[in-house]
Formats: sequence, structure tokens, C-alpha cells
Amino acid sequence: MNIRSATLLLSFSFAPAFAQDLAIKAPPQERAIAITNATIHPISGPAIENGHIIFSGGIITNVGPGPAILSGEADVIDAAGKHVWPGLITPVSQLGLTEVDSVRATLDYNEVGEFTPEVRAAVAVNPDSTLLPVTRSAGILAFAAFPTGGRIPGRVSVMNMDGWTWESMTIADDAGLVLSWPRMHPSQDWWQSREGDQEKRTREQLDEIDRFFDAAEAYFIARAADPARPTDLRFEAMRSIYAAEVAPRAKASSEKDTTERDARQRPIFILANDADQISAAVNWCARRSLRCVIVGGRDAMLCRDLLLQHDVPVIITGVHEFPKRSDSNFDGTFTLPAQLEKAGIRWTLAPSAGPDQQRNLALEMGRAVAYGLDRDDAHRALTLGAAAILGVDNRIGSLEPGKSATLIITDGDPVETLTRVERAFIDGRSIDLANKQTDLANKYREKYRQMGLIPAGK
Repeated sequence: MNIRSATLLLSFSFAPAFAQDLAIKAPPQERAIAITNATIHPISGPAIENGHIIFSGGIITNVGPGPAILSGEADVIDAAGKHVWPGLITPVSQLGLTEVDSVRATLDYNEVGEFTPEVRAAVAVNPDSTLLPVTRSAGILAFAAFPTGGRIPGRVSVMNMDGWTWESMTIADDAGLVLSWPRMHPSQDWWQSREGDQEKRTREQLDEIDRFFDAAEAYFIARAADPARPTDLRFEAMRSIYAAEVAPRAKASSEKDTTERDARQRPIFILANDADQISAAVNWCARRSLRCVIVGGRDAMLCRDLLLQHDVPVIITGVHEFPKRSDSNFDGTFTLPAQLEKAGIRWTLAPSAGPDQQRNLALEMGRAVAYGLDRDDAHRALTLGAAAILGVDNRIGSLEPGKSATLIITDGDPVETLTRVERAFIDGRSIDLANKQTDLANKYREKYRQMGLIPAGK
């Protein structure tokens, strides 16, 4: 091996090590904290001017107007002129599942095989990803980790943005199953196969999906009749998406989280953009008595009545996209959130680009506000709306007593470009908002201080 080859090999071998967050994770909350004199935005109710919020042991204990009334010792944060919001939530991402695109060892979002429902995204999340501190500095304190790649690549996990291990980051390890819906009409692109061959392949893919779900339901019936029957981990992983009468749950443990998880039928997150994809997927779920969430949803307004009829939410995957068709309005993606809101369809927004751009979530929502979306609706979609669609609104998404103290303090509206996130708390833990970008900013400010171009202390 020559020197050049050895150097290249070493650079690839150590690339994952360079992509590690070396910051110390936040310790548990020890003392009660009271934030006072701020504008509190509970989301579940109107904003509270000159209000307070108190949290202890990671749980919100009091929210209201006026000064905080403390029954014991507490750390008081005077946030006069500031705003307190629930932590923002990005509902579709590969945060923690990917780091360096050119290094396969850091890409954990795509499992081998077409049907792998047993995969849980949570177990692959890297707590030391450098993308996490960059993203949470923009006020995003929770995310849904989405596996991708196969027809059923696995299950969504809802995660906090800070923790020593994936277990300590996990809010919900099984938020629902991911299903990539086949393309329903032939593509006219020159490199595609003949139209008839494409249609045949679509029928085959739909048949594969039906056979797999038929097999799962047959398995549940067989297991109910004979509990000694061998366990199939793939089908056991699908119990949560069925009503209890179809796939009976195991007896609930004494743990509160397990009880809450097993008590609710989880949705299938169906990746679909075209109107015929959305219609076929929603009708398919209705026939099988399955809940679904449409992910993508570019043509959602063409299926408005169907989505309303079955109360199907939509996760829009970005507004910074080109128009879908040559005759589409130039601002079609910008106005889609406002259209869905006006139609009464439940929705939320995920950023357009990959995990390195998740920090732009609120700014993309700001674009939707500029094109007709009401600010209050935007704030709700970024927080409580996203939490409800992901099935974790009993824990995060709003500022209410009994919920997690996962919140941010800002100097303005999060959807405004110039707004800064000044403090953040996850489960009451004070989060360090430093990241690679802030370190670089400090580094080069010092350079210009040494050159005498900016005064000391600036």
C-alpha cells in the first residue's frame, strides 16, 4: 500500500470520530425554576402577558399571569421582554441516524430488506451527533426519527434533543409504522420502462403490501388461538397499529409509558405525494380499519374531502420546493399550509432538506406565514399540532401543568428570521445552546479582536 492510499484509508477510518458532539449532556433538574415577567405562550390557550411558569423535577407545576408564588426555594429567571414557548418539534427527520453522507458506517436510516417493521429508529440514534446541538440552538427540542429505504422500513421514534444514550432521549420508541406507497401512474420520463411494465410493477407492489398485512392479521388470529405458536418478530412489531380487538396487546406492565403506549392504536405514516397515491392509501387504510398519516402530501388539497372524512393528518415535507407541475402556481408550496388549515385538515410541517437543514424548520414556517398562514396556527403546528400527530401530545407540545418542562425562551417570534433562542430546557434540564457554528463565531471574533478591528468584549 502506498502512502497516498494509506492516508486516504486513515481519513475515512477516522471520519466518524470527527462527527461527534463532545459537549457534556445536561444533568437532571435539581431545584425548582420559575421564569417570570415573560410573555408565556401555552399554545393550548391564549398568550399570557407578564406571566410566569414554574417547573420542578422536569414537570411544569404552574403557569399563569403575574408574579410567581413560590412555596419553597427556586431559581428565578427574570425574562422581562422575552417570550416562553414549548420546544419546537420536527416531525420527519433522519437526525441522529445519519452524519457523514460519504461514510456508510454513519448512515443508519436504511435497513436491509423491503419489509422490516421490527426496526425501531430509536435504537440507531446517535446521541453524540453534531447535528443535534446545531438543530436545538434553533429551538427544536424534539424530533421524529424516520427510517427509510424499503417498502416498510420500520417504525418512527420520537426523541428528545439531548441525552447520554438513545434510551434517555426516547419519548416514544414506537410512534407508528412507516409505509412507502407505490407510484400509482406511469412515469413519462425517457429512462423509465414501458408504460405497461410500470403498471404491472405497481400492481405487484400493491399485492405485496396486501399479502404482508394479510399474513400479519392471520398471525394474530393464530396466536390468539394458540399462544404457544412460534413468535414472528416482524408481525409482533405491527400490533400497535391495529385496534386491540384485531391484535390483542400483551398485559400492560406497571410502567406508565408502556401502559399509555399500549392503550392507543398507532398510525401508519404513509409516504405519498400524488393525489392518486393519497386516495389509494387512505381508502386502503379505511378498508383495513387502520389509522394513517400522509407524509409529503403535495396534492393533499386535491383529496380534501377524503382526508376530512377519515380525519387523516398531513405532514408537509417542506415549503421550499419547486411547484409540482408545470401549470402549478409558483407559490403553491408556500400556500399549502394555509390551504390545509382553512380546509380544517390537521397538519404540521417538516423541513424541505436533509438532517443538516432541520434547523430551518421555523424559518420555513415563516414563509408559510408570509403567504397567508395565521401566526397562531403556525405556532400550534410547530408544537402541539406536531405532538398530537406523533401521539405524544400528553407529554410535550404545550405549556400546561403536568407536562414536560420542554421549552424555550426567545427574544421574539420563532418564525421570524432575526429571533434568537436564548435559553432552552428539556425535561427541566438547562440545555447548552453552544454548537459548532457558535464556536466558529467566537473563534473569528477573537481573530478580529487581535487584529484590532473590533473592540475587546464585543
